[in-house]
Amino acid sequence: MTQHPLQNKAFLLLLAIVSVAFGAILWQFHGAIFWGIVLAILFTPLHRIMLQRMPRRENLAALCTLGLCMVMVILPMTLIGVSLIQEATAIYERLKSGQLNFGAYVQQVVAALPAWVTQLLERLNLTTLEELQQKLSSVAVQASQFLASQAVNIGQNTLEFLVGFGIMLYLLFFLLRDGRALALRINHATPLDNDHKRKLVSKFTTVIRATVKGNIVVAASQGALGGLIFWILGIQGPVLWGVLMAFLSLLPAVGAGLIWVPVAIYFLATGAIWQSAVLTLFGVFVIGLVDNVLRPILVGKDTKMPDYVVLISTLGGMALFGLTGFVIGPVIAALFMACWDLFAPAEGSGAPPPNP
Repeated sequence: MTQHPLQNKAFLLLLAIVSVAFGAILWQFHGAIFWGIVLAILFTPLHRIMLQRMPRRENLAALCTLGLCMVMVILPMTLIGVSLIQEATAIYERLKSGQLNFGAYVQQVVAALPAWVTQLLERLNLTTLEELQQKLSSVAVQASQFLASQAVNIGQNTLEFLVGFGIMLYLLFFLLRDGRALALRINHATPLDNDHKRKLVSKFTTVIRATVKGNIVVAASQGALGGLIFWILGIQGPVLWGVLMAFLSLLPAVGAGLIWVPVAIYFLATGAIWQSAVLTLFGVFVIGLVDNVLRPILVGKDTKMPDYVVLISTLGGMALFGLTGFVIGPVIAALFMACWDLFAPAEGSGAPPPNP
């Protein structure tokens, strides 16, 4: 009898070691695995419809769902990615050759400043006007070169991208086909109270669907509208700037305005009054209102976290996990809040804390 506790501890230690080792093996492809899981969660309702129409043909139903997923999501993203790489490469080459000079643009804006603004900068003695111009120019050039070089790196790492893409599709097929059985197995193996497991799983799937279906649709809409108005106004690289506006619109309190507002200011400073007016009106009343109109419909008030939590978790997630972090960050934050809510329910909820 004295051997049983030791055997249990040894088995738990072995289980922990092999689990960590397996996780380390999978980490190299964590992005592909994560997006396979996300797409499986999103397309599970569609897969159920397929199964109803073709019962006892799980492989064919999963294959049809995978094909629809590629047509609806993957193919458009691939086309946008190709256009983005082409435009970013062209802008990067123009920066290297000196044909594109952000310093000259900054100089035009500085030269158009009213006299009272120039005098105010000099009175504040924070920096001289020439130093301000040089710093702004340097920041603009470095940011543009970084974004363009990242796009170039993506194009150069084609083999790694294709391997990850293949793993994602392969995993997505089996998750669609065997996802229900796998979820039941994981649920049975998780040592938590059934009610807690049900709440955590519900929170996880809700946040995944809300983040992807809601925030990405809003981001894609704002990016598409921003790229369209840039194309109408004749601004070079509308796809690149549209994609940047889409990424920035994922962040509350900042959004796509970080792209179109400086351009509107540049138009105003250089005498392009009607372009500045059109871009400003379109940015405020079209791009800006998309978030207020679409997000409550697609996400819902019950699933939204506070804006400051979304902002911090999104930035932290992207800093830690890269591009995938804009989904992983809010999911971790939501699970964190859900776990603490189960441990210490809000006053008046009537739910007792879990037993220690």
